Amino acid sequence: MIKRLFKSTFLFAFIGLVSCRNTDSQKERLTVSEDQNPAELTSEDIIVGANRPETYLPLLHGKNVGLVGNQSSRIDKETGYIHLVDSLLSLDVNLKKVFAPEHGFRGTADAGEAIEDGKDAETGLPVISLYGDNKKPKPEQLEGLDVLIFDLQDVGARFYTYISSLHYVMEACAENNIQLIVFDRPNPNGHYIDGPILEMENKSFVGMHPIPTVHGLTMGEYAKMINGEKWLKDGIQCDLEVVEMENYKHSLAYELPVKPSPNLPNAQSINLYPSLCFFEGTNVNAGRGTDKQFQVFGSPYLDKTYFDYTYTPESKDGAKNPKHLGETCYGRDLSNYEALDKINLEWLIEAYNNTKDQDKFFNAFFTKLAGTTKLQQQIEEGLSAAQIRESWKPGLAEFSERREKYLLY
Repeated sequence: MIKRLFKSTFLFAFIGLVSCRNTDSQKERLTVSEDQNPAELTSEDIIVGANRPETYLPLLHGKNVGLVGNQSSRIDKETGYIHLVDSLLSLDVNLKKVFAPEHGFRGTADAGEAIEDGKDAETGLPVISLYGDNKKPKPEQLEGLDVLIFDLQDVGARFYTYISSLHYVMEACAENNIQLIVFDRPNPNGHYIDGPILEMENKSFVGMHPIPTVHGLTMGEYAKMINGEKWLKDGIQCDLEVVEMENYKHSLAYELPVKPSPNLPNAQSINLYPSLCFFEGTNVNAGRGTDKQFQVFGSPYLDKTYFDYTYTPESKDGAKNPKHLGETCYGRDLSNYEALDKINLEWLIEAYNNTKDQDKFFNAFFTKLAGTTKLQQQIEEGLSAAQIRESWKPGLAEFSERREKYLLY
């Protein structure tokens, strides 16, 4: 346990002072000066929701609190990053339990690996898995809680499962009369929206809502959209509070200080993820089992006379049994590719056109990732990337208009 930062008596006085303040705290905080041009903002100016205790401590005072979090649930202190769990405990917040999404609380499990309930070794708090058979908190798991905090770092892609966890947590909170407080964080792919809209007959844990592949929303905005569009079961509404960021704009480039999951190690992998994750629904490896996860792609079945880059997937933390383990894969190294502001379909089409057996290229998971059967059909029919993108335009225009209602920044 880290040394307590504040004594209880000071904390209560602090909360009382904050709760009496004007709710418009912009002028009272040490933020960007009023004479600074917003265009001059950088990612270093962003204050994430978890770093605004004067806003959320009054909401937690005297309440039993749970947290949905993982290794990305950290806050910035002068001494460095510390975990939100440790910070809340140091502030005498009555934190009762932690709920962990895919990859676990400490973020080391493989994609799709079963996560067991247990205790956090650092704090002794009970940890309840929200992955596998228990994606939605059960009433007995929420019993005794007044408030649930949701603080996960998203990467802005529909198939990144943390937004599906958000849906189920909101639904459980609504059903059990528990307030949900989302600590907002930047979306590193929040500068664009792109991709096919999910058709609800293809709904799964890697896509639950009729949104494009890249949605351009922060977690707080997405939670507001879930409520506003009545996507929860029977249209129920979650008692939702969003602790907004300060000095954030969707156009700001933001490099995450902590890996959001084991196979997204850096800004390049996160930027390429919406494009390369489609390979997860094919017989092509997308870099799992290498040190360039989601920065390379390759397969033993791709034409080695066409693709001159090779690598061999190995068993690694976060990818213990990667696709084509121990086999030479032919493909492309994209680790130095320029940053994208749209999905790149050329690599997927190129791989399909240069594989040994096209009938075995796609698997059933591809439709779940795409959210539609049309993308596979379009590629198989020989449509170009430009032609496929043209078919996305009506859906993206409609989504863009709906998205506007929920933007906070």
